[in-house]
Amino acid sequence: MSANVRLDGRGLTIEDLIAVASGRVSVEVDPAALALVDARHGVLLAALAQGAVYGANTGVGANRSERTSSADPGSHGLRLLRSHCAGVGPIEDDLTARATMVTRLNQILAGGSGISQRIAVALADALRDGAVPTMHSWGAIGTADLAALAELGLTLAGERPWRSGRGPVTTIDATDALPMISSSALTVTTSALALDRMRSQLRASVVVGALTFLALRGNPEAYDETVHAARAHPGQAEVASSLRSLVTGCAAPARIQDPFGLRVLPQVTAPALHAARSLHEALIGELNAAVENPLVTADGVRHHGQFHTATLASQLDAVRGAFLPVLSLSAARLGLLMRPDMTGLRAFLAAGPPGSSGLMISEYVVQDLLTEIRVGMQPTAAGTLTISLGLEEHASFATQGARSLRAMTRLAPTLLAAELVAAVRALRMAPGRLVGGTAREAFELAAKVLDASMDDRPLGDDLSRAASLLPSLGEL
Repeated sequence: MSANVRLDGRGLTIEDLIAVASGRVSVEVDPAALALVDARHGVLLAALAQGAVYGANTGVGANRSERTSSADPGSHGLRLLRSHCAGVGPIEDDLTARATMVTRLNQILAGGSGISQRIAVALADALRDGAVPTMHSWGAIGTADLAALAELGLTLAGERPWRSGRGPVTTIDATDALPMISSSALTVTTSALALDRMRSQLRASVVVGALTFLALRGNPEAYDETVHAARAHPGQAEVASSLRSLVTGCAAPARIQDPFGLRVLPQVTAPALHAARSLHEALIGELNAAVENPLVTADGVRHHGQFHTATLASQLDAVRGAFLPVLSLSAARLGLLMRPDMTGLRAFLAAGPPGSSGLMISEYVVQDLLTEIRVGMQPTAAGTLTISLGLEEHASFATQGARSLRAMTRLAPTLLAAELVAAVRALRMAPGRLVGGTAREAFELAAKVLDASMDDRPLGDDLSRAASLLPSLGEL
């Protein structure tokens, strides 16, 4: 990756988004994109001179028919930001806040907002300076992150302090306020960061599942190439191929046919892989989209409904629905590792005096986490509403879907870590079942950080260490 990421409104990737937001690289703005922003601002000013333009010289929402005073256009812009700045709820972390700035800047550079060029320049300067705004979560329903982006706008205007860093202060007038907040940049960013974690966890889950397979002396016939060629679902043959590679040279199978936890790992993982790829495509579109209402083009201003994030909402529902079975299958494999009839080892992989509990409590932890995840599994796109005096009678609720995926990816590491801890312990107790290659590399990475003691003791440290290993396992 280069030292800088150039933003042009067209080519932003999730990898670059995270690199800039985390401070690993700096950002530069494409001059041609900045010139386009300036040209479209001129189009907006021309449209204002001819009549009503929503939000610029009218009210918003149900106040859309009320014309604002032309005597002091700057005050209208600040009033709009102040009125939409709810400033309530959890505060977004630094990575999310800065990534939202990157997303919003790149969307502005797509050239459809009509916003002043100085706003784009100020956002770029803030990113280069390492500045972080305070942004609260609540106040969005999948039709623009109005409250959070109003906070960002007021921070740029100097009415709210930067949480850290020495960010710039600039003027925000009537042609800047609505374009500033007419975006789902926070929702898109939350989705992108969660997807990045989810894809890493998905890759790691296959490696962890392979270690469990080895510990349980599984039957590799379930991953045979001929089997998966017979029904070519997207991703299924790919996952099976990875598993074949991971378990090559495994011990003689203990069973003619394994429980589902081992046998259907490709079938359960493939839909999550496919859904993640579909969400990724949708997010790339959102990161590089001009969705502001109204949309300013070369030949005028158009009012529309592009702010509605129905596609993103449906993809978020799909990816959450596909990821949950992956996690529940991990829980099933953990249960198998607890059973002496499956492992040939002591119950709960205990090694102390008779009556020792071993890893028994890890199943309780996992079922607790799974239940927490299931509680938030209602499809968010199924929601309904009527607000703003009945003018707005539908929303995508993509924002809530993004938060739910984020919550899943924050709980999933400990869940997968419980299986990893158990698989490593089982392989320590029966080292002859381990094979070489990537599986051994994964085992050795985990064995270095997990306590070798098998005495009954608190498991929290091991679970935390194993969870921190998952990104590395996902890269093997």
